[in-house]
Amino acid sequence: MPFQLLPIAPSELGESPFWHPLEKRLYWCDITGEMVRAWHPESGTEQRWATPSEPGCCAPTIDGKLVIGLRDGFYLLDCRSGDLQCLAALAHDTSVLRLNDGRCDSAGRFWAGSVFSPKTGNQAELWRLDWTDRGCEVQRMAADNMTANGLAFSPDNRWLYWAYTQEHRIDRFPFDVSTGDIGERQPWVQFAPKTEGQPYGGRPDGASVDVQGNYWVAMYEGACVLQLSPAGQVLRRIDTPVQCPTMVCFGDDDLKTLYITSARRGRPEHELQAAVPAGSLLRLAVEVAGLPVNHFRCQPQ
Repeated sequence: MPFQLLPIAPSELGESPFWHPLEKRLYWCDITGEMVRAWHPESGTEQRWATPSEPGCCAPTIDGKLVIGLRDGFYLLDCRSGDLQCLAALAHDTSVLRLNDGRCDSAGRFWAGSVFSPKTGNQAELWRLDWTDRGCEVQRMAADNMTANGLAFSPDNRWLYWAYTQEHRIDRFPFDVSTGDIGERQPWVQFAPKTEGQPYGGRPDGASVDVQGNYWVAMYEGACVLQLSPAGQVLRRIDTPVQCPTMVCFGDDDLKTLYITSARRGRPEHELQAAVPAGSLLRLAVEVAGLPVNHFRCQPQ
């Protein structure tokens, strides 16, 4: 596939990319690099904001800032001043838990799953951040995960998708956008586990949805991105020049450019020194447009 390698330094662990339609910039998180990054294709300029802990996810706000998920909770980043404001702290053990993959729904709520770093139990959870007339409120919406990934919403707002990466499985919940409630968790797509001596297709990491309701998911360690139909069937496999793609988003004016982040941390030397090194950010033209990014409503309606 005709991938283009973006002319920027690799990330240690790139995640949570989104295209800002007004600024015409691509934002993403470098989790283990502890920074949020932004790249402007037209000028080729990049900007970075250091964070006090790992930024697992980020999304734009309706007033020109960023909401980000850090190890201990949700924060508001003023990109002009660099000021960071805590919106809501989480009552979880920050020595073993941090926020990971997340995004906003179309009503302006910010959702983020967590990761349980010892990888010895299912203590990761799904959180929802709302802005009310009393300020920011956070609510636990689901649990029983180890590394929460793949959070996305169907175009008709009927489904919330959520991946359980270690189990090689994507689940979904019935979703009510008017209330922000979710129904009973349902297994949706199951992938083959990693088996010694057998080809490995990877495990589901970050994802995005296109206007037709197809779910595009980065397959970590599988060197590919899969396009899944709303019924969960594989429509297309796109092999990537990096072994560990981490998440995808749709960008540029027509939302027909697929941007792909990847991981560098912990990869072998030959991947670090490759022509397309681990941690690179890639883009690829696709035929179907993606959904535009949703903004966090950081003021009461």
